[in-house]
Amino acid sequence: MATQQLRIQDVEGKPGPFYFRYDEFDADSVAAAHSHSWGHLNYAAHGTLQMDTEGLRMLSPPQYAVWIPPDVVHSCHLRHAIAYRSIYVERALCARLPATPCTVRVGPIVRSILADFAARALLEPRTEADLRLAHVVVDQLAQAPQQRCYLPDAQSPALVAVLDALQAAPDDHRSLADWAQRVHVTERTLARHCQRELGMSLGEWRQRLRFLRAVDALEAGHTVQQIGFDLGYGTASAFIAMFQREAGTTPEQYRKEFCGM
Repeated sequence: MATQQLRIQDVEGKPGPFYFRYDEFDADSVAAAHSHSWGHLNYAAHGTLQMDTEGLRMLSPPQYAVWIPPDVVHSCHLRHAIAYRSIYVERALCARLPATPCTVRVGPIVRSILADFAARALLEPRTEADLRLAHVVVDQLAQAPQQRCYLPDAQSPALVAVLDALQAAPDDHRSLADWAQRVHVTERTLARHCQRELGMSLGEWRQRLRFLRAVDALEAGHTVQQIGFDLGYGTASAFIAMFQREAGTTPEQYRKEFCGM
């Protein structure tokens, strides 16, 4: 399938203070590097969103969104089809929002407002009621849990080698000590790299990777048992327990809520 170039939204001439966008993007779609004078929140109602800024790759499943502040150059690559939702926020209102790109946890209030606006195809809120709802989105984002990246990259060659191997085989169960031996560093050194570069343990990073792969597999219609097996879980219940820790819901409930199935 040929790569599809995504349309870059032009908001520079919009009156503000908000502009909403809704799209259905196919798999293997890309948006070239660009920037806006507005900040904007990028959210996938279903599917996994990948956005890149200088030195940072952000992956976000449907409970998360990617925040891009004004003037930050960013691009996008979608490995799978997504239902895309975006809210552009004029510069003056971005002072309360993160000053650097990050992923933010999207709660049920924001999801409901975005779903309501999308159902009404509302692009520019004009009534007092709709403007209040748009401001509620900003209020919610200002206090939402933030993290630099849901699945961060590494810099040190040893940790890069480990993460590349896990990307290729997320079902690999090797321990931190085993990985350290493979890349010729001490276990303590590898653990230190994880905390400094990833902000989490190797086990947590691997669990997030498996969760993202599980989301893609649920979108593709695979069974829970097959997904768990492919990701290295000995039983479906062990996989379901992991998924519930990450998503707060079971795989089948997640499929119904976020995958449109």
